[in-house]
Amino acid sequence: MTSSGVATTFLVLLGLVVLIGPWLLGTANRLDRLHVRTDAAWAALDAALARRAVVTRAVAVVCGDDGLRAAADHAERASRAEREGAENELTALLDVLDRSVLAAALAAELGDAEQRVVLARRVHNDAVRDTLALRRRRPVRWLRLAGTAPTPSYFEIAEPQHEPDALTPRVASRVLLVDPADRLLLFEGFDPARPDELFWFTAGGGVRPGEHVRDAAVRELAEETGVRLAADDLVGPVWRRRVVFSHDGLGYSALEWFFVARVADVEVDSTGFEQGEADSIVRHRWWTTAELARTEATLYPVQLAECYPAALEPWDGTTRPIR
Repeated sequence: MTSSGVATTFLVLLGLVVLIGPWLLGTANRLDRLHVRTDAAWAALDAALARRAVVTRAVAVVCGDDGLRAAADHAERASRAEREGAENELTALLDVLDRSVLAAALAAELGDAEQRVVLARRVHNDAVRDTLALRRRRPVRWLRLAGTAPTPSYFEIAEPQHEPDALTPRVASRVLLVDPADRLLLFEGFDPARPDELFWFTAGGGVRPGEHVRDAAVRELAEETGVRLAADDLVGPVWRRRVVFSHDGLGYSALEWFFVARVADVEVDSTGFEQGEADSIVRHRWWTTAELARTEATLYPVQLAECYPAALEPWDGTTRPIR
């Protein structure tokens, strides 16, 4: 290369540095601030949950409710991986609590503690949403601008309802639909009450009164994907999931059963969606095991990426719990 060619190349590279450098620096700084914001939001949420546990123990003493006290202790001591389930169990117990037996001051303190949890959770999830949105941009991922900072995750707990039957019981059948390449079909959607928080989930839905869970899985699969199978084509249930969650402002206590179905290459037909599904489901795609393991997207069940490889193996007849 001639000296003029070297000079030209150097000037081009220098120009790129001048143009891109400020953007890289600005993006890295913004990402760092977002991670700091997320960490601070989690610390505030953790403190709010701890305060709720302390007030709940005081309530349990007044009510003589050892189960409520034990649930508060469990929630406070649970690991991060188990925290959502423990906090949801506590929320469910508080929702059926007879507050008329409490002194006005204690009832007010409990209500205040619960509302602080609600607010702190929303602030935390907003911070997580903004951080994930920036981390998922291609230049940020390609240049690894997030460094070694751990990927933040949403904290999903149902919000308090304070009515004896506020948490609606729900039984659901879900299907791990697998193609010949062992890819898993997932849908991306959102809770209408929180449209900015996207997540991925398996095909399936609620079991109708008197309907068998296996028949419900076949029906839901046909409605959501256009894939029509016989009940005997399903393997399982391989997983069982108990979860308390809120959707569109309502609280649910759900029991979900998961089946496996292998199919040839299919063209997914979602024209059978109910209106609520059509309004809240954005898209679908097939995921490889490796993609599930490395994605920073929110997946449900939470242990989906961890447990999916075993679900591809011959079923041994055991239905395993999953979060």
